[in-house]
Amino acid sequence: MNRIILILMALMLCSVNSPAQTIRNANNATMAKFDADGTLRNANNAAIARIDSNGDIRNSNNRYLGKICSNGDIRNSNNSYLGKVEDNGTVRNSNNATLGKVESDGTVRDNNNRTIGYARGVPMTYAAVFFFFDFF
Repeated sequence: MNRIILILMALMLCSVNSPAQTIRNANNATMAKFDADGTLRNANNAAIARIDSNGDIRNSNNRYLGKICSNGDIRNSNNSYLGKVEDNGTVRNSNNATLGKVESDGTVRDNNNRTIGYARGVPMTYAAVFFFFDFF
């Protein structure tokens, strides 16, 4: 019994809370960060928006701005289609033109393959919304 308690205590001590994930520009300067709960904070740590677990995007006053749909579609507050984040990280606008890509390591590139930022550990769709769609 003591052994089980020790194992449980060790697991509790080793468990890690998800820290905020930083979004950086191409020069590696901090632009913003996403908290584990989806809150977006600016470089001064002020909450500026939140992406809820259902994909709803809201500003700091809780005003609905749009949605990240489960299929990768990005929609505005009027439910108009703005674009899509494909499974491979390619980001397209409503005309299906490529805007850029969020790579699996978090590197964000524009449509000319230039690095425009980094979002390591940030969900791909969150990074795409931050860099390519004008919500924030």
